[in-house]
Amino acid sequence: MKSLVPAEFLRFFGTRLWLLHLAAALACGLGLVGLVAVVGPENSDPPLPPLGSPEGAGVLLQFVQMTLFVPAALGTFAITSEFRHRTIGSTFLAEPRRGRVMAAKLTVHGVIGLAYGVILAAGAGAALWIGSLLHGTTVGLAAGDLVSTLTRIAVAAAVHMLLGVTIGALVRHQIAGLVVVAGYFYLLEPMLMLLPGVNQIYGILPGGAAAALTRSSWLSEMVAQQLGGTSALLLPAWAGAAVLAGYALVAAIAAVWWPLRRDLV
Repeated sequence: MKSLVPAEFLRFFGTRLWLLHLAAALACGLGLVGLVAVVGPENSDPPLPPLGSPEGAGVLLQFVQMTLFVPAALGTFAITSEFRHRTIGSTFLAEPRRGRVMAAKLTVHGVIGLAYGVILAAGAGAALWIGSLLHGTTVGLAAGDLVSTLTRIAVAAAVHMLLGVTIGALVRHQIAGLVVVAGYFYLLEPMLMLLPGVNQIYGILPGGAAAALTRSSWLSEMVAQQLGGTSALLLPAWAGAAVLAGYALVAAIAAVWWPLRRDLV
């Protein structure tokens, strides 16, 4: 493991993939939140709570939480690229113990996912601050609450990247893996959040657990009001963190165990 982990970092930074991670984190954090904050949430259609209210700041952070499919897609892309270009074969020849290889990949991508999350959260925090200055108000969350929420979002991004790596290791095919990630995290989970009745299971899904970290359910409540149903049930923040940790553990076990039982072709 001592040599595998540095090798995986070298592989990652030896390509332009790290630039894609950096650009995506800045776009989803600083870019997305900055755009809404500068325009003014209350000027959107439909109007959002103002930036100076706790609800308004929470809604913008929920936007960030809803982009967590991006680190999942990046994790899937990274691992499936090795199967696509057959570089995984030479890696397994250099280290026949595949479990150690996959454990090293998970370790490295966990660190990379956390770095992605830190950039994402820092960009979102900076965008909230800049937007509040432009509108002559203050961010609607206390500094401690804001930092705590942004920290939890960063950890959620790391977990989603690990989930993406696992999906890539199980599916192997790049396009199929990205379709699975986008279909589930970007389409299926939001649908489950919005469908009356079915949305009560949303809280125990990865997206619902991540949403529990921001404690913002404005979108779900708005849709429920329009449809005359009940909003999605979110877990307490500590329970959401525990659910995400459980998903990360299961993903790590699956990513290490499954390649041991399959041929490369």
